[in-house]
Amino acid sequence: MNKSQTLSRLAFIMLLSAGVAGAAHASKADHHEFEATLHAPFAADGADQDRPEARTFKLGFDFPLLEREQDVKWRLELVSPDGVVVQQWQGVQRIAGKPVDVSIAWDGRADGLILTDGVYVARMLAVTGDDTVEQSWDISVGRNPAQAMPAFKALPTSATAAKPARGNGRVVQGAIAATASLPYTVYLGNLHSQTNHSDGGGALGSCTGAQAPQSAALGPADAYQYAMNKGLDFLMASEHNHMYDGSDGTNASADPAAAKALFQSGLTAAANFNSAHAGFLGMYGLEWGVINNGGHMNIFNTTELLGWESNSSGQLIADTLTAKGDYAGLYTLMRQRGYVGQFNHPESSGQFLVNGTALGYTADGDQAMALCEVLNTSAFSTNTSETETGRSTYEGACNKALEAGYHVAFSSDQDNHCANWGASYTNRTGVLLPNGTPLTTASMIAAIKARRVFATMDKTSQLILTANGHVMGERFTNSGPLNLVANFASSSGKTVSSVKMYEGVPGRNGTVTQLSATASTTITPAVGEHFYYAKITQNDGNILWSAPVWVTQGTGGGTTPPGPAELIVNGGFESGAASWTASAAAITSDMAQAAHGGSGKAKLNGYGSTHTDTLYQSVTIPAAATSANLSFWLKVVSSETTTTNAYDTLKVQVRSSANAVLATLATYSNLNKGSTYVQKSFDLSAYKGQTVKIYFEGVEGTMVSTAFLVDDVSLIAQ
Repeated sequence: MNKSQTLSRLAFIMLLSAGVAGAAHASKADHHEFEATLHAPFAADGADQDRPEARTFKLGFDFPLLEREQDVKWRLELVSPDGVVVQQWQGVQRIAGKPVDVSIAWDGRADGLILTDGVYVARMLAVTGDDTVEQSWDISVGRNPAQAMPAFKALPTSATAAKPARGNGRVVQGAIAATASLPYTVYLGNLHSQTNHSDGGGALGSCTGAQAPQSAALGPADAYQYAMNKGLDFLMASEHNHMYDGSDGTNASADPAAAKALFQSGLTAAANFNSAHAGFLGMYGLEWGVINNGGHMNIFNTTELLGWESNSSGQLIADTLTAKGDYAGLYTLMRQRGYVGQFNHPESSGQFLVNGTALGYTADGDQAMALCEVLNTSAFSTNTSETETGRSTYEGACNKALEAGYHVAFSSDQDNHCANWGASYTNRTGVLLPNGTPLTTASMIAAIKARRVFATMDKTSQLILTANGHVMGERFTNSGPLNLVANFASSSGKTVSSVKMYEGVPGRNGTVTQLSATASTTITPAVGEHFYYAKITQNDGNILWSAPVWVTQGTGGGTTPPGPAELIVNGGFESGAASWTASAAAITSDMAQAAHGGSGKAKLNGYGSTHTDTLYQSVTIPAAATSANLSFWLKVVSSETTTTNAYDTLKVQVRSSANAVLATLATYSNLNKGSTYVQKSFDLSAYKGQTVKIYFEGVEGTMVSTAFLVDDVSLIAQ
């Protein structure tokens, strides 16, 4: 569902106070909500030579399942770059039974005066009954030169990263990322859509809204195939948790076993599709809750059907009971299970209530909720050319969650109900995975938990916020100055018309404010807790939001460098080969030889014949680091009896991204065999500011076996 951002504007409400069109089917619980959108062209089309800045604003109003006519009181303001309202329109529009549009022709001037050049804001406020909706969009007036931005090399994407090598050789390569300014690869997709497991999957030729639950022809596998064909890297089928009984109410004759089996079939469909389509990730989970006096939220990695409905025999139509509207209880269960969630199209009032407070904070909720949907395109769009103009933002509600204390990053989705999964507009959610890490459910959830996520209206652009070398999503302690940098890159030649840094205080329950209008901002925060994020408007009007960073500012002088920070991912091999590129069977949890810790380890060689094994991971050592220390635990198991000849060797090297050997740190051999693991350490501070490979190469002779066991690899930058 595409729900508009709600903000409290009491003064205007006081001033104003002195049915579903074209939907195939709609649930009152899930679709009965006032919707208001604003379409504000970023630039004038120049058709009127006498009024070169003229354009038309369009306000859209709808209230699905409205039982009687009612008035919408609206106001549209044009706000200058320095925050002054220079033009204003207002009116009253009656709504009943179908969407209504209001067009406002603007002559490009303010009371007949030519406006100074700059990026202005078109801001709409709409009120009906108890519902208040605000929407704001930047617009460009006159000539606006591109903003100065820091030099930043775009991170590799699935399209630009080298593909895995396939063949009959022993070496199995992971994704090999090109050299970039940060050690991550960007994956772009849509984390919010429905199929025929609930009220989505409507055929494009006939879809005009939400479908009757389980009535449409197209299911999860169809959605994944469509999204993959459209170039997405991932798609989340987020099915309404209370529709597995085939009803948007409660089906008194529902078979709980059938409902639970349908949910499990969705998990199986995703797993099967992923097995057959390397490089794409189909995700399957729940959109839990109802809109009417509730709030929708995605649960990305649930393995069970969560619900509150029972049939006439009193049987729960779910695996686990989660009481309707009990968000605090749900957060606790999610934290206990390790489930990760997203606030979907959130409202600033009346939703996600905890102890009567909208978006109320709990410590369990803070652990469970990782994302907040800052933008959605129209949920019932049938557009397949990525040109949908119906879209809404929820930045105000997301800011309220941040101020409440939630550590959430922004996402941008499409909430598709028709069969155009990911195709209605160019907006995407961007997720950063460590270079070389395969795109899997586990790696995706890990990245979301780390809040390494940005929201973009342009799939060809990236926005990565760094703070004293820390990457967006991080929580760290700082003393002295803090340098915030909005790193922007566009593969389609877009430039930046406006850049804004925002700041807030988690747990204050106050107002997020603009900190600066520059891409690089240095401040010394007040002692205490803070969060910061960047927002960029491109020269085509598309917007990007970075994830925040959360800073605990301490006392004392000087800038605290990043650290200590672990640069190696999955150094204990407990997640198998994730983040590593290794020879086949080199990463193992077999019991023949124990690991140093846990069960996973790397075993190079041990075949008793001529053989070479390799193992490496790419890392970027921060330029601001004062130290970088590599360590690992090594055990050499050999059947060689010689005490003088090194027949089998293990080289530990630092290599460039192009695989040139920069240094051989050490060479071990069968002469180093022993019965225990021994820790090895090396100083890599000489490679600060570089992206390098930590490389292990084992070479075995022709007759007698030697195995090199490597475990608990670590690279700490301070």
